[in-house]
Amino acid sequence: MKKVEKTLLLDKPGIILALALGLFILFFGGVSHFILLLVFFILSVVVTKYGYYEKKDLGIYEHERSWENVVANGLGPALGIIISIVFNVGVGPYIGAIAAVTSDKFASETGALAGRPIDLSTLKHVKPGKSGCVTWFGTLMSFTGALLIGIAAALLFKISPTQIVIIGSIGFIGSMIDTLFGVFEEKGIGNKTTTNIICSIVGIILGYSLLSHL
Repeated sequence: MKKVEKTLLLDKPGIILALALGLFILFFGGVSHFILLLVFFILSVVVTKYGYYEKKDLGIYEHERSWENVVANGLGPALGIIISIVFNVGVGPYIGAIAAVTSDKFASETGALAGRPIDLSTLKHVKPGKSGCVTWFGTLMSFTGALLIGIAAALLFKISPTQIVIIGSIGFIGSMIDTLFGVFEEKGIGNKTTTNIICSIVGIILGYSLLSHL
C-alpha cells in the first residue's frame, strides 16, 4: 500500500502568519473562536489529502501553500472578529466567514475527483483544475463542509438545529460566489487569493445579516 507523500502544508512564512492569526483569534475572540478555527484547519487537511493519488495524477495536488493562502483563508475570519467587536453584533460574521472558506475548500479539493467539471462561462466540460467550474460532487461537498462548521459551531456556541442549516447555506452561497468570480480569474481579473477573500466577505455579510443575534 502506497504512503501519502509527507509535506508541510505551509511554507515557513505561511506557518508564522498562521500562528499569528491563531493568536489574534484566540486573544480577541476567545477559546471557542479558536477551536472553530482549528476545526477549519483539521477539515482542510483531511479534504486536501482526500484523493491524494488521483489529484496528483491529474496534476492538481497542491503541496506547500504560501502566506498568501493564509491571507486568502484567514483574512475573512479575522475581519469577522473585528466586525463582531466594533459593532457588537455577536459571533455571526466570524462563523459566516469560517463556513464560507470551509465550503470553498471542500468544493475545490473534491470537485475535480468527480469527472470533468462544467465551465460556468461556456457551460462546457473542461479539464479539472480550472477556476470558475463546478461538478455535482464538488457542489454537494461544498454544502457538506459548511454544514460541518455549523455542527461544530452548535457545540461551541448557542446555536439551534435550524441555524446549523443556515450556516451551511451561508457557506455554500459564499463558495458559489467564489466560483462565479473564478470565471473572471480565468480571464486575468483577480487571482485565487482575491476570489477566496471575496468568498469570506460574502460569508461575513450573510453571517452579519442572518446570525447577528448570536
